[in-house]
Parts: sequence; C-alpha cells; structure tokens
Amino acid sequence: MISYVCGIILNISMDENTIFQGQNIQSEKATLPLQNQKEVPPQESYYASSSPSFFSKIIKIVLGIVVLAILLFVIFNVVLPKFQKPKETKITITYWGLWEDARIMQSIFNDFKNQYPNISINYIKQDVKQYRERLTTRIQNGSGPDVFTFHNTWVQMLSPALLPLPSETISKAEFAKSFYPVAQKDLIKQGAIYGIPLEIDTLSLYTNNKIFQAAGLTPPTTWDDFSRDARSLTVKEDGNIKTAGAALGTFNNVTHAGDIISMLFVQNGVNLNNISGTSQAASDTLTFYTSFGAKNGNVWDKTLEESIIAFAKDNLAMYFGYSWDFFAIKAINPNLSFSINPVPRLLDRDMTIASYWVEGVSSKSRYQKEALLFMKFLAKKETAEKLFTEESKTRSFGEPYARVDLAGSLKDNSSVYPFVLQAPSAQSSFFVDSTYDNGLNTKTNSYLGTAVESIINNGTSPQSAVDTLSAGVNQVLKQYGQ
Repeated sequence: MISYVCGIILNISMDENTIFQGQNIQSEKATLPLQNQKEVPPQESYYASSSPSFFSKIIKIVLGIVVLAILLFVIFNVVLPKFQKPKETKITITYWGLWEDARIMQSIFNDFKNQYPNISINYIKQDVKQYRERLTTRIQNGSGPDVFTFHNTWVQMLSPALLPLPSETISKAEFAKSFYPVAQKDLIKQGAIYGIPLEIDTLSLYTNNKIFQAAGLTPPTTWDDFSRDARSLTVKEDGNIKTAGAALGTFNNVTHAGDIISMLFVQNGVNLNNISGTSQAASDTLTFYTSFGAKNGNVWDKTLEESIIAFAKDNLAMYFGYSWDFFAIKAINPNLSFSINPVPRLLDRDMTIASYWVEGVSSKSRYQKEALLFMKFLAKKETAEKLFTEESKTRSFGEPYARVDLAGSLKDNSSVYPFVLQAPSAQSSFFVDSTYDNGLNTKTNSYLGTAVESIINNGTSPQSAVDTLSAGVNQVLKQYGQ
C-alpha cells in the first residue's frame, strides 16, 4: 500500500513538470513569425481548458496525503501492537486473616508471586472481636477484602458475600478427595463450593499425666469409664472441690461447654437442626451432662475457675479442648505434663465436634479472577505443607492439616495427631464457642446455657429445658436462614 501511495505522488509530480513544460512551449510558439503561426485561441480559453486539470492534480495530492496518514495510523495503532507483548497489569489482592501473623504467611505469598508475578497479596490480620460484622459491612459497601477467613459455621450467614468457587479452582471430586467429610458437608451448598479449609480441628480429651499416674489410671475411652474416673479423681476438702475430676455440669465456667454438649448430642443421636424431633435424646443428654454438677456427687461447680485455667494450674484431671488450647495451657504453665486423646465414645458412636476456619472469596471483589487463582494455590498439598512448616518455626506445631492425604505425616507428633485422628467422623455444630460472631453461634449458645443453668440452679426438668431450648434455637436458625 505504501508503494502504491508513493506511486501516486510520483505521477502527480511528473504531471506538474509536464504542465510547466507545456507553458514554455506556448511561450516559444509566440515568438515564431506570424506567417508560420496558426490562429491562437484567446487567452481565456487556455485557462478554461487547463484549470480543471490543474485542480484535479491538487486534489490527488491531498488524497494521497490523507491515505498515507490513515495507513500510518493503522500500522502504528493496529498492526504493530498485535506483535508486541501486552503489558501485564499489576494487581494487589487484599486478604483478611485472623490467627497468623504476616511474617508467617509471607513465604506462602512469595511462592504464589513466583508463579504469578503480576499479583501481590496485602495481608491484614484482623481482631476476631466483631470481625463478622465488620467483614459483612465492609464487603457490602465495597471496601472489604478480596479474600478472607471465616468460620465453618458461617457459610449461611455470609452467603451474600461468598463467591462460589468454579471447577477451574477446585472440582467437587477433587474437594471430596482432599478434605474431610465434615468440610464437604459444611462448605458445599447446593452443589457449589464456598471455601478452602487450611486446617481442621476437633474437640479432644486432655488428661493430666501426674493425676492419672498417681491414681494408676489410663485415659478413658467410654463414657462409663469417664464418669467413674471423674468421680474417683475428684478431691474435696470440707465439701469444697480442691481437684476436679472433670469440667462438666455447669455452663459459664466450662470452656467449650457448647462444644462438649454438642458432642454428647451427636453421639446420642440428637438432630441439632431439629432438636424437638429428637427431644428425648436431647433430654437424656442434658441429664447426663448436668449430673457432673449436681450437688450429690458433683465433680465440678460454678465456684471454680474457668476450666482451661483450672487444668493449666494442675487442679483439673480432664479437660475438653481444641489444638489451640495447647498453647494457652502452656503459656500459663509451661511445665504441666498432659496427654491429648480422642474423646470418649458412646457404644460405637465415636463422633466429636469439628471447629475450624476457612478461606473464601468476596462476591464483591474487583479481582475475582486473581483471587480464585490464589484459592487454587491455597488448596494445593505443597502449600499446606509449607504453611505448617512455617507455623512450626514459631510454636510447637502448626495448625492440623485440613487435607486427608497429610494426616499420616503427623503420626509421630502426639501433640497434634489426635486432632486429625478424629477428623474423619467429626461433625460440626452451631453451638461452638470462641467464634465471637455475635450471631448464630453466640445466640444459640445463649439458649443452651440458659437450659443448663435452669436445670442446675432452678431444678427445671431436662425435658422442659429442651422444649425451651428447641424453640429458641429454631428462632435463631430461621433468622440466619439455616
């Protein structure tokens, strides 16, 4: 095309030379003798005949310049950019976490950035107090994070803010192969996956080694053994409990009381979403639980310190807790010797409660594509191993693996393996504590606490307490769309 335009311009130039040469010829003709000249047309006739030709040449020049300008524009703005490597846009994903410091997470972010150099992670550790409300509000007004941590029981409460993960991020088959059944039940809703767990944690039985060894006992495996041991290990002076055999029976000073009762509920066949439909089983469970705090033969009462503190101070033989309680206990009493065991079972029902945290993507994120790439990275086995290693550099062990295929690697660690050992049969419960959600967990626990305290303090029948509990829980479930 360029050669064509240049040809037009060259032809125009040649025509101009011809015009000027023609004018010289006319001038020469004018000097010939009159007898040899033919009659010359009037001067105006020449201009009348030559003017249109002259202007047409000018138009051709202008058109040629225009065509050349268009051609150059197309070359530099359309053709050449196709052969140039596009400049990658730099993206920063905002990530709200709760438990780990940025320095622990940084190596994970560095590995991700090595794969995706144009994506950076801005990690902000949040205060768990009022976190759920803050998270919901910020996402709704468009100033929230792209990726965030949430509790496994919050999926329904956060549903407007949670982005379903597409199969390109993780398929349902891959999710089922990688994570425990409880995570599948909690995080897959109506066929869509709403989060990636980075840990699993299960309610387990802590036992004081010194107290058990002095009594010649081993950790109980059934509830009958547990009841017998709890009473035989309780030491009283003047009717007051000096050393408690177990922390059950009351509610407000029993750490994880809602979790413990939930464990007893599910082992006894109570449907947490329909307590009234299994009211007899629920009533029997509350009868059993409150018997440890009953005045006759009690092993625990409301005058004692919170159970985790009593255990750390060597004043409690058996304590129910999660993996993070290990560090709280050691912080209070570094020299305390204890063991971690599976919870007692009822006949062949050995279920416990799982309480864990999950990573999800905001449905309002501007960078959903990049956030989903990050989620895919978090779901990898190698990422989980790297995170556990980094966490273990600053404490005794990292968060128990959420991945099924990594549980075996923890067998030699007696401090963490019991928590994953119980994971295959664990179930979730909205009665769990320590989420500070001021919503589903807090409100249902309030009704459960009232039921227990009314039995212990007011002599309310367990069946009546269950009826009130069921009505209150149903209201909360309806409020949060459960």
